[in-house]
Amino acid sequence: MLAITTEDLRLFLHVLAATVWVGGQLTLAGLLPALRAAGADVPAAVARQFNKIAWPAFGVLILTGLWNIQANHDRISHDHDYRSTLFAKLGFVVLSGMAAYAHTKATSKRGRAMWGAGTALFALASLFVGVVLAHG
Repeated sequence: MLAITTEDLRLFLHVLAATVWVGGQLTLAGLLPALRAAGADVPAAVARQFNKIAWPAFGVLILTGLWNIQANHDRISHDHDYRSTLFAKLGFVVLSGMAAYAHTKATSKRGRAMWGAGTALFALASLFVGVVLAHG
């Protein structure tokens, strides 16, 4: 069996948290029609429950992201393209978190839809750029 390293742990936690944050949003979006059909208050109740795991996952993403930055400090310092790509990812992470927060505060159906879509799009962009960083 291969040795398990702290890098393996760092990447596992980061991917696991991304799975919850991004995958959970996509899953909820797909379930929304059925949730609405189950009752007018059901989507909000499910969203509140999801937030109990989504926001801690976002926190883990931030912490492991900082750990990733620390682990790649030399590359970030010397590789302009890598650093530029990292800053793009960080921008998408911030936008995803801000849009998710705005989504939780939205009072209209249109606002929730707009901020929810923004959250998912920014989260997907961050995920994609993260893959680019991992292979770059």
